[in-house]
Amino acid sequence: MSSPILRLAGLHKSFGALVATDNVTLDLSPGECHALIGPNGAGKTTLIHQISGVLKPDAGRIFFAEQDVTDAAPHERAQLGMARSFQITSIIPGFTVLENVALAAQARSGSSFRFFGRAKAETALNDAAIQALTIVGLEARRDTVAGSLSHGEKRSLELAIALAMAPKALILDEPMAGMGREESARLITTLRELKSRVPILLVEHDMEAVFALADRVSVLVYGRVIASGAPEEIRADPEVRSAYLGEDAA
Repeated sequence: MSSPILRLAGLHKSFGALVATDNVTLDLSPGECHALIGPNGAGKTTLIHQISGVLKPDAGRIFFAEQDVTDAAPHERAQLGMARSFQITSIIPGFTVLENVALAAQARSGSSFRFFGRAKAETALNDAAIQALTIVGLEARRDTVAGSLSHGEKRSLELAIALAMAPKALILDEPMAGMGREESARLITTLRELKSRVPILLVEHDMEAVFALADRVSVLVYGRVIASGAPEEIRADPEVRSAYLGEDAA
């Protein structure tokens, strides 16, 4: 069995008397989508911030690509192949769709970064960008100014930007948020095809998306993982149904 690409060991994070992350241990294996669900205030965002390096845990360790990255900066984790997607600041509204993704490919390649030169003339970068755009269904929009895209298209562009970085794992924080049914369905199809190539840690409130995509589901409540297992096991778990899915456990 392959080693996990991401492993969290006993993470703990407090803000004064508030325990936001309570001894969280979980992992992400190659070829899978591991969904992290929980009610608002459960500590999901705090946990994602620790995984991506925005926050440092008070205790516990984070391992990525078989390296201890607990003290590594976000850009150092990105260089190892950790991509946290769907951050609004990742899109440059005045640049075209292709230019946005080509800049990510340029950063990955380590070529000279002439920001205002826009990487447009570099064929290899454009080829990598077009490949990423094709995966997410935006190749036909390559010359469109990014700021004019629909909400769902911007989500897809952010995914393409992450893919252009040649990630070893994707950390997706509520990718379906604000999407209509058709946009969500398209993204679910894209992610289902993608997860065999790039493992995905998915934080999502849309249970239809979670159960369509996840190979494993972990449930976070008050900073603690109360259950972890296959989707059908999570559906049937009485503690999960009571604490999160809003059903009578009796």
